Amino acid sequence: MTSLTPFTTPSNLYPAPPSPTSIHHHLRFEQASLLIDKCQTIHHLLQTHAYLLRHGFHHHPILTFKLQRSYSSFSRLHLARTLFDQTPNPNIFSYTSIIHSYTINSLPNQAILLYHQMLENGVQPNAFTFSSLSKNCSLQLAKALHSQSLKLSLDSDAYVRTALLDAYARGGDVNSAHQLFDTMPLRNLVSSTAMITCYAKGGDLSKSQKLFDAMEERDVVCWNVMIDGYTQHGLPDQSLALFREMLSAKDVRPNEVTVLSVLSACGQLGSLESGKWLHSYIEANKIKFSVRVGTALIDMYCKCGSLDDACSVFDKIVDKDVVAWNSMIVGYAIHGLSQEALQLFSRMRGWSFQPTDITFIGVLNACSHAGLVEEGRGFFRLMKDEFGIEPKIEHYGCMVDLLGRAGLLEEAYELVKNMEIEPDPVLWGSLLGACRLHKNIALGENIAEFLVDKGLANSGTYILLSNIYAAAGKWEEVARVRTMMKDSGIRKEPGCSLIEVSNKTHEFVAGDLKHPESKEIYDMLEELNGLLKAQGYSPKTEIVLHDIKEIEKERVLEVHSEKLAIAFGLISTRPGTTIRIVKNLRVCSDCHAVTKLISKITGRKIILRDRSRFHHFVDGSCSCRDYW
Repeated sequence: MTSLTPFTTPSNLYPAPPSPTSIHHHLRFEQASLLIDKCQTIHHLLQTHAYLLRHGFHHHPILTFKLQRSYSSFSRLHLARTLFDQTPNPNIFSYTSIIHSYTINSLPNQAILLYHQMLENGVQPNAFTFSSLSKNCSLQLAKALHSQSLKLSLDSDAYVRTALLDAYARGGDVNSAHQLFDTMPLRNLVSSTAMITCYAKGGDLSKSQKLFDAMEERDVVCWNVMIDGYTQHGLPDQSLALFREMLSAKDVRPNEVTVLSVLSACGQLGSLESGKWLHSYIEANKIKFSVRVGTALIDMYCKCGSLDDACSVFDKIVDKDVVAWNSMIVGYAIHGLSQEALQLFSRMRGWSFQPTDITFIGVLNACSHAGLVEEGRGFFRLMKDEFGIEPKIEHYGCMVDLLGRAGLLEEAYELVKNMEIEPDPVLWGSLLGACRLHKNIALGENIAEFLVDKGLANSGTYILLSNIYAAAGKWEEVARVRTMMKDSGIRKEPGCSLIEVSNKTHEFVAGDLKHPESKEIYDMLEELNGLLKAQGYSPKTEIVLHDIKEIEKERVLEVHSEKLAIAFGLISTRPGTTIRIVKNLRVCSDCHAVTKLISKITGRKIILRDRSRFHHFVDGSCSCRDYW
């Protein structure tokens, strides 16, 4: 958020200093003031402070105020506070300056203590005091400050109202923020941006966009708020569209915050072409290659299926932090390179980095994707016993997935029942999925019945239970479960697949006929079907969980969304080009088998990202080794 009130030192902040007894003394005062203003390092500031002490200026109110403010800017709050404590009878400007120092350094409690001290000493707060206190404050404190500003008749001040609006926005109190904003006689860039932030944080992006469109002046901050709002609420297409609009706007340039949001949007979409272009833009426009930017690039490349690019960026980060290491470990894990993930974890520990809960999510995922049961058990114990990290729901989810896919259903079930935290529907769904995989109808029924009774059932619960019954040929039970699902008002999430071609994202659903090149796509599918059968392919009709004829099951399989996306990729890109698909659900066994054969028949590498992991198909084989 743009700073509300940059502190200045106008001549009327303090009573005029005593008239200098000589021109020489006056020149030294001016020189000292100029030296403080020009200090660019803490070392220079300390030297300047020593100069003031030598020449008897250390008690001069203006110079002490400027020194105090400069120490704060270098995050030397203890020195700023020492100067403040040595100031005789500090006035409102001294108090406000030190309060401001504490709040911008995220120390609101110390700022409030100083505010109480100020009131006890009879110093009356002003608008700048309130705007300073409102920075980084809690919602409860914002309401108390608002109340006091009303008592002191400061609530009409533009700075105070904007600061309070910002505090309400950060605290998620949309109604209070909206009331303040609506009663502002003059709205400035900062107040409008604060209101946009409030709407965006609450997910009301239509109001954010409407207010954003109405602004006559926009800076990089308000652009960033809107772009990030779309990214954070799962609307990456709109985020990228707004970023392109920003690039054509006058007098505004993307900064580090912008590219962090846009890289996240590229990762959500799996849009490698856009991500690579943005990487080039960062380099060409000399946006600082910070650890945060480097980590965002790693995350984007991993999610877009380009692990080589992610590794290259990781190697270029000079001062890696634990977040960068985590991103690379998680990247290896989701691509099925489990040994590489575990080796990187060992390297990280060798560099004396302290693992975090995110580290162990990556490590346990790596074990799960490779079926490393013993290793996973060991890491799960290590997390708590050696590093004192209490397992979260995500860690339990990794362990349930690991044990469940390995067929250790009873152990997984016992782990869930004995958890110290309440299991969520996602975790139960993972266990249900394992029951379907290993055809354990009894346990699946018990779990589903429990979830329905507790009101925890979601679409996945009903679908998995229905699939368990269907796989066993219990069609009456399938019909009963589907009726229960319909009566509960829960709808199945439709499967869709995305493919990016020439910087444009194309989306397909099963049996899709909406694409302008549908005829060519289905012609390619027909051609592929002939080539697949020549390779000995037989459709896995047993996974079609409907009581229909065999020929109809084959037709259902032929038009799955990922097959349509692959066909479109084949007709839209040059021979030899890698095809990259993003699917919102887990790939089915038939599509997996078909994609392996297509990679062999066409000589194409096909990278498919599903809900669980990446599959790299090359020359008839998959990186998952058929364990997913």
